[in-house]
Amino acid sequence: MTIHTLRRLLCIVGVLHLLPALAASEPSADTEAWQAIRSTLFAGREIVESNTVIELEAPFRAEDAAVVPVGLRARIDQTPERHIKRMWLLIDGNPTPVAAAFTVAPDAGRADIETRVRVEQYTWMRAVAETSDGKLHVSSRYVRAAGGCSAPAGKDFEEAMARLGKMKLRLDGEVSASGPLQTATLMVSHPNLNGMQMDQVTRHFTPAHFVRRFEVSYGGKTLLTADVDFALSENPQIRFRFRPDAAGGELQARVIDSKDLIFTQSLAIKPAALASTR
Repeated sequence: MTIHTLRRLLCIVGVLHLLPALAASEPSADTEAWQAIRSTLFAGREIVESNTVIELEAPFRAEDAAVVPVGLRARIDQTPERHIKRMWLLIDGNPTPVAAAFTVAPDAGRADIETRVRVEQYTWMRAVAETSDGKLHVSSRYVRAAGGCSAPAGKDFEEAMARLGKMKLRLDGEVSASGPLQTATLMVSHPNLNGMQMDQVTRHFTPAHFVRRFEVSYGGKTLLTADVDFALSENPQIRFRFRPDAAGGELQARVIDSKDLIFTQSLAIKPAALASTR
């Protein structure tokens, strides 16, 4: 046996030895917050734990608790016969566990959503999907991150307010191999203050002011809506999928914040532009 082979075996044995400890460090998924959410949002309805309809993507350990990337991945296509009607992103350990509620149109093609969130403490995070037959499915992950909700803003407050409401709506140039699905990203410049950040000069807490709703339509038809709270990171963004029309159309976005300020952006989707991404 060579030294290299021996080292590999020792590494494997070491990892196997640590697995029971790692498993033990992950607390029970049946938290008080999850019990409360189930009894209020879902009123005793059966919820199946499975990744066959929806799968939550989140890091095992976040690099920055104030900017934790998450993805709600649909494992079924959006068709009139069967589709995901609504999805919830839940973060048990946050001050408000219901981070977002998404409604997705049947003709959107795919109910995939990506965003970035703040995480206050080590916590279970969940994606719940309701399908058109009324069934509920949940995918859960335990995320190790802390202090994200109270972390100070990444930019100077005056600078952030000067850019308030500036939006970007772009095509990302990704097309599904199974069909002409387009990926788009919507971003809005907004401090997304949750009332827990302290001004480092005055030592006073900055009043809450955050994005509370996203609305996206294509060709005059609603693609998706998202009712969100201050769990979303500074300068909130959502990434989503939609099925472009061969004749093109206009992608429109509307963002509303907690002070009822409204920001809009649109993007013309032209057949030539679509052809160039395929």
